[in-house]
Amino acid sequence: MRPIRPGDRGPAVREIRSILARLDLLAPAVGADEFNADTERAVRAFQQSRGLSVDGRVGPETWRALDAARWRLGARTLYHAVPEPLAGEDVRTLQERLLEMGYDVGRADAVYGVRTARAVAQFQREMGLVPDGSCGPHTMNALRRLGRKVVGGRPQWLRESDAIRQAGPTLVGRTVVIDPGHGGADPGVVVPDGPLCWSEADLVHDLASRLEGRLAAAGVRVQLTRGPAPAAPLPDVARAELANTLGADVFISLHVDCHVNPEAEGVATYHYGTDNGVTSATGERLAGLVQREIVARTGLRDCRTHAKSWELLRLTRMPAVRVEVGYLTSPTDLARLVDPRFRDRVVDAIVAAVQRMYFPVERDVPTGSINVSELRAAAAARVATTVRA
Repeated sequence: MRPIRPGDRGPAVREIRSILARLDLLAPAVGADEFNADTERAVRAFQQSRGLSVDGRVGPETWRALDAARWRLGARTLYHAVPEPLAGEDVRTLQERLLEMGYDVGRADAVYGVRTARAVAQFQREMGLVPDGSCGPHTMNALRRLGRKVVGGRPQWLRESDAIRQAGPTLVGRTVVIDPGHGGADPGVVVPDGPLCWSEADLVHDLASRLEGRLAAAGVRVQLTRGPAPAAPLPDVARAELANTLGADVFISLHVDCHVNPEAEGVATYHYGTDNGVTSATGERLAGLVQREIVARTGLRDCRTHAKSWELLRLTRMPAVRVEVGYLTSPTDLARLVDPRFRDRVVDAIVAAVQRMYFPVERDVPTGSINVSELRAAAAARVATTVRA
């Protein structure tokens, strides 16, 4: 869909204003169909509260978030629908409620999938209800009567941490999906540099290819979400689904940033999280490790880690991060990014971060201390030992 922006008029704007008014972000105005300054401020406030990119426009992702936000838990019966599962803010609220009570719904992604239905059925069974996996009036009444079931820590954090611990410290045999952002007809940020012209899509694909080689040498199975050819890029939802279908252990999306101010520079890493504290624990840890390793090994300005509910992070079922490796609009960052040796250091930092994620916390090592070439040598030795056996 074409983004709906300030100055637009019509039924779509009227619907947007209606949803924003129900969310108490905009004063009701009968018959108003203009995307005015008040509407833009309300859209920005909504985007900020949902962890979306704040641009004041209603693109596909913001529209889906608005459409989901119209639903409140209890307003409709929730069930696992095939092939298009129900999605909405009511589903997210239910998932968060179940997580607080200790039930395993996976990530609170606002999609009523199989895992959510199983968690609801388990709750119903324990409450003496018919365990049909749907959330109707009787299940809602039972939910309202109960408080937290698990205390002394976040249940989902404990599950995710235990899964990482049981997986062991080695990278050999793991599956990592690398997502070079944009591609095809969408070059991302494009910046002229003398006779040359650098595009985000080309630079991050080069980073992804170098990362693929490093991880493969360490014994990791690697899949890229796109190649260098100018094919139509996959939407974020399809990239997340690809990683889920492959059963990936880690998902890494690579981007570079831009800003109207050329002094904006640095690296930032994003993980899944919402404004009310729900987060992917392992994704948050991976983001922190990636951020610290890149800053230590490259000298890029530390723009820290941030929680976002972007679809790419919300819909992936494994630890997932999006890394904004510098600003192409910064002369300082641009000079670094076009240097292949600098890109190698970024790649080494990400490999080291992925390895550290699988170390137990008590056996973690200082930032910048892992020698990536030693990981490759260790993987080669392990393969040789397996072949001789």
